[in-house]
Amino acid sequence: MNFVRLNKNNIKDEHICCAFSDKKCAEGYELKKKWLSAQFDNNYVFKKLDERAKVFIEYVDAEYAWAPIFAPNYTFIDCFWVSGKYKGKGYAKALLQECIEESRNKSGIVAISSSKKQAFLSDRKFFEKQGFKLVDCSEPYFELWALKFDENALDPQIKDCAKSGICDVEDGLAVYYSDACPFTDYYVNKELVDIADKHGFRLNVNKIDNIEKAQNHFVPFTIFSLFKDSKFVTQQIQSANSFEKLFCK
Repeated sequence: MNFVRLNKNNIKDEHICCAFSDKKCAEGYELKKKWLSAQFDNNYVFKKLDERAKVFIEYVDAEYAWAPIFAPNYTFIDCFWVSGKYKGKGYAKALLQECIEESRNKSGIVAISSSKKQAFLSDRKFFEKQGFKLVDCSEPYFELWALKFDENALDPQIKDCAKSGICDVEDGLAVYYSDACPFTDYYVNKELVDIADKHGFRLNVNKIDNIEKAQNHFVPFTIFSLFKDSKFVTQQIQSANSFEKLFCK
């Protein structure tokens, strides 16, 4: 399996897997590349199959993770995606093995999942089969899974700020997003704004544009999170159809 590791020298010419064929997200695609370029300074890893496919893994030292977790000397898996015809062919295991081999000098590896399958979150069953153990959880269904190389190391934790799933906007809808995903810019600032306005919802838009905000967010998932009257609703990036299913029944 031929994997390519992106860096500042090749990212301009290489695709970044997700959204490469979605013209609506062209600006978000470039924002993700810019975001990645900045993260490379902290040894952020983006590895992908050398095909025009959505087969990739992203990981970084947990100290530099855009997530409200405490996991000193661990590697954090940020995004992990194998889709379409590439499923069930060993690509996920191979990509995880790449992460494992680069993390042997660490206490282990951590990843965010959920108690039942959720959009935009890796399946807990995969991590469990690979030897990961559940080490922490937060409302309403987020879970932190760890593969420990040093059994004497402290278990990683979700920070207290992300335990209750309550944000600081008490009334109406509040969305928080970052440029870590190429879909967020369009679906937040165009699709979500338009559909909320159409149905008369007050919408507060907040961009997570630095690591401090990310590491002190209200839920463990910082790419996209939507709240209603301060309570977390979903991490699924909202199209008009998904929004109406949630709020316009």
